[in-house]
Amino acid sequence: MKYVIVFNNNGMGKAEPELSHKLAFNFVKLLNEEAQLPSAILFYAEGVKLCCESSIIIDGLKQLEQNGVKMIACTTCLNYYNIKEKLLVGNAGTMADILLYQIKADKIIAL
Repeated sequence: MKYVIVFNNNGMGKAEPELSHKLAFNFVKLLNEEAQLPSAILFYAEGVKLCCESSIIIDGLKQLEQNGVKMIACTTCLNYYNIKEKLLVGNAGTMADILLYQIKADKIIAL
């Protein structure tokens, strides 16, 4: 089964930032231990902050990327937050790129 993960928050869930970041860190750490990795992780809205400088999950995302997981961060969102130059993992992409990965996926997990 081909699946994608969506981060649309700067962390995981709707909680205080410290808890939200800790949950995202634990999720990515455990995901790296799974046999079946997602085909892509998509970032939009505040989620784009997770693949930029000072993100608590950047090392885990880099490991996933090295293992073949595609990372797409919304260019519009990166520009909105003025952080495009701080992107450390994955590629900046359009909403059309994000939509294409979602259409091709058998399952979408939104965090």
